[in-house]
Amino acid sequence: MDNRSEVREFLTSRRAKITPEQAGLPSGNRRRVPGLRRSEVAALADVSVEYYAKLERGNLAGVSPAVLEAVARALQLDDAERAHLLNLAQAADGSDALTRPRRRTSRTWTAHRSLQWVLDAVTAGPAFVRNGRMDLLAANQLARAFYDDVYATAGNQANLARFQFLDPASRRFYPDWDQAADIAVAILRTEAGRNPHDKDLHDLVGELSTRSDDFRTRWGAHNVRHHGTGTKRFHHHTVGDLTLAYEGLEMAAEPGLTLTIYTAEPGSPSEEALRLLASWAATPQPLTPHSDG
Repeated sequence: MDNRSEVREFLTSRRAKITPEQAGLPSGNRRRVPGLRRSEVAALADVSVEYYAKLERGNLAGVSPAVLEAVARALQLDDAERAHLLNLAQAADGSDALTRPRRRTSRTWTAHRSLQWVLDAVTAGPAFVRNGRMDLLAANQLARAFYDDVYATAGNQANLARFQFLDPASRRFYPDWDQAADIAVAILRTEAGRNPHDKDLHDLVGELSTRSDDFRTRWGAHNVRHHGTGTKRFHHHTVGDLTLAYEGLEMAAEPGLTLTIYTAEPGSPSEEALRLLASWAATPQPLTPHSDG
C-alpha cells in the first residue's frame, strides 16, 4: 500500500473529525472545511504551517517522535490511532522491516499441537486464533460450531472479513451488522498500518473493495481500533440469539496473531445457548444448507 497516500488520507480524515469547539478554538462564521484547518492543527502541534502541510502531503520520513506525539495530541488521536500514526511513520522511514511481525498466511501456518491443546481445553466458550487479516487459523470445537456459517461456504476461505461482506449469512449472524462491519474494517486497516508489506492483505482489501460497496466506503474512512475486549450480539442458526463477552489476547510466541475467547454471563440464556451449541457440535452434522426453521 502506498505509504504517502495512506498518511495523507489518514491525517486528512482525522483533521476533518475535530471541530474547533473540541479543540478549544473559535469556530468563526466562514469555514470551508468540516473540521480544523491545517493552520489550526499546526498551531496546536507547535509546528509551522508549511511543515504540517508537508506531513499531510504524506511525508513522514524522518519526523521525530516528539513531533508525531504533538500531532497526535492536536488531532486528539486515541491509542489505536496514535499507534497507527507511528506505524505509518516507521514504514515511511523503512524502519518497520525490523519491528513488523513475521508474515503469516493461512496456507502455511498451522497451530502447534500445544496451542491446539490450549484451545481444546476451553470448553465453555468459542476459542480461536486469528491473524490481522481475520483468517481463522485454529479453533476449538465450540468455535467451529459457532462459526459454522463461515466454515460452511468454501468461498469465505475461513476469513471473517470475507464472510462479513460477501456472504449473505452474515446479515443474520450479526444482528448489529453495521457495527460488526465497522469493527472488521478497522481491524484490517490497523493491520495494514502495522504490516504494510503483507501481499495477502493487499489482495484481500482489493477483493473486498471490488465486490462490496459497504467495505469500500468503510475502508475510505481510515478508522482503526484496538480490538481487545467487549460484548457482541449474535444469532446462530441452531441456538438462536447470543450475547457474548470477548477477550482478545496477543500471542507473545506468535507475533501478529490473536487468541480470542467468547464467554457468556453465568446463568444467562446465552450461557444455556452455548451449552446447547456444544451439544450440537458434539453430534456429527450433515452437510446441508442452513435454515432457521
